[in-house]
Amino acid sequence: MSEPATTTAASVTPARPTAPDWTAVTDAELRAYSEAENRFRAAPAARAMTGEPDPGAVIGWQDVDLPGRRLPVRVYRPAAAPDGPLPLVVHVHGGGFVGTAVQCDWTSSHLAARLPALVVSVEHRLLAAGTPLAHAVDDAWDVLRHVTGQAAEWGADPARTALFGESYGGLVSALVALRAREAGLPLAAQVLVNPALDVSASMLDHPSAAEHARTPTLDVDVLHLVRRLATPPGADPRALSPLHTPDLGGLPPALVVIPTQDPLADHGRAYATRLRAAGTPTRLNEHPGAFHAFLTMPGASPQAFAARAEITGYLRTALAA
Repeated sequence: MSEPATTTAASVTPARPTAPDWTAVTDAELRAYSEAENRFRAAPAARAMTGEPDPGAVIGWQDVDLPGRRLPVRVYRPAAAPDGPLPLVVHVHGGGFVGTAVQCDWTSSHLAARLPALVVSVEHRLLAAGTPLAHAVDDAWDVLRHVTGQAAEWGADPARTALFGESYGGLVSALVALRAREAGLPLAAQVLVNPALDVSASMLDHPSAAEHARTPTLDVDVLHLVRRLATPPGADPRALSPLHTPDLGGLPPALVVIPTQDPLADHGRAYATRLRAAGTPTRLNEHPGAFHAFLTMPGASPQAFAARAEITGYLRTALAA
């Protein structure tokens, strides 16, 4: 994976690329689109849509040495850090075959400054031919283990750790929470925002997928592409679909945040129902009129402010000393 884009005030603002035909896009076209779109999302001009970072946070990139690879993470710390280790939030951005931690600065920096907390956002490998969903899950899992295993060096309290994922990152976070349960790694909470939770053949077999098939921020043709890329031929997509996990017991408490105008809205609703049935304390918050990925677009989605406040309050309680 290439290094994440960095920008300065003097940078030339890149033009936003035209989306390809999702039903016929080639591997090369997808790769070119992803690179161009991420340059746009990381550019200062995109702040009008994605929001300005909280001035109370210090933000920077850091490379993390993981098994067999080096991965960049975007690190957010409170500018006025309190004494002692900070609670830890491991964040996973959305997008699938596009996306960068920079697009989530508005929320991630706010959490760092206002909880306060150490927020580590995983610049995971993106979906592409030869880079299935399992790679992003490995990236997030290995970052979680790395930071909690070296918590003193990071200034983090491993006993106060939460996962936070949006869209495709919500899927990755839910799968990491399941892996943490199997490994005996305790987590204080998981926050899943407009998550995709099923990449099997039943991904779009929900009323919300038909009702909101063509929205300004997510089209079902994109979801078909995500499903195709998520698992290599011969793999079982249900094994990477939390909605099909037989046992959801023993997972960390969950906050599931749903925009109602989203083809994936029923994924979150169904998962919240199953988590509750398994005995996991779960809060489901719905935001009427909001579209998919609204939390990354406060410049266009006023509902993002209420959602950010809900997430902050939830994590403040979950990560309290």
